[in-house]
Amino acid sequence: MESVTADAVHLPEMTDAGLDAATAVTAVDEFGQQRDGYIAAERALTVYLDKREIITLMTLGTQPELLILGWLRNQRLVSAIDQVKAVQVDWETSSVAVTTHHGIEGLDERLRRKTVTTGCGQGTLFGNLMDDLERIRLPQVDLSQARIYQLLQTLNEHNQVYRQAGAVHGCALCRDNRILRFVEDVGRHNAVDAIAGYMWLNGIGGGDKLFYTTGRLTSEMVIKVAQMGVPVLLSRSGITQMGLELAQRVGVTLIARAKGRHFLVYHGAERVRFDAVPG
Repeated sequence: MESVTADAVHLPEMTDAGLDAATAVTAVDEFGQQRDGYIAAERALTVYLDKREIITLMTLGTQPELLILGWLRNQRLVSAIDQVKAVQVDWETSSVAVTTHHGIEGLDERLRRKTVTTGCGQGTLFGNLMDDLERIRLPQVDLSQARIYQLLQTLNEHNQVYRQAGAVHGCALCRDNRILRFVEDVGRHNAVDAIAGYMWLNGIGGGDKLFYTTGRLTSEMVIKVAQMGVPVLLSRSGITQMGLELAQRVGVTLIARAKGRHFLVYHGAERVRFDAVPG
């Protein structure tokens, strides 16, 4: 298996083990006719952290190394990327071995405190949901209605796996009207973790960014985006009560039901300039 080695001083050694997102299949339609098509891949990937089995994630498997890095970051299991020595994915055993330089202090206590979230396939957050939230200070970013519309139009050109095979969620890291990174996976929590891993690996801050997801805005999504330092969260789907409450608490601008020229600002409307009101 080919490995990509980053700067040994700062970044982990990582495999490059991405797989195809879709699988060719044959189905029978309502006329009894065979149809060739594609379905989204779904693979189990068991995480071993310093030789200890932690969790099994269900994923497309297209960007497993970034997924694992982002998962470690968003679970607050690892606080700095230079603590991670290596991330080695092996699809023959459906596992990923993560090794750290000096181990993780208090790991047992963190793993004992587990919350099963509403993420697709049941996402999991280890530790207390409210840990570190009080220390998060997000910038207050103004954005315009015209910018929202332009970004939604740009986002329509993505969702490649969804158009081909369906059954996936997409997430995007955006700045102004540009998409910096777009990731699709079987669960929205996986897609956001992969983007978090990308940001962490490349030292990208979130203060001037907007985060888009096709999935609903739950407490898990708000917490993860806040931890990534991104002040604006946009979705084509709806929100949950706890998602709204946490957005109000940490200062995330929350925009949902965003499709075409429609959207609803549930929090942060005072930071939106309504300069393109539909006629």
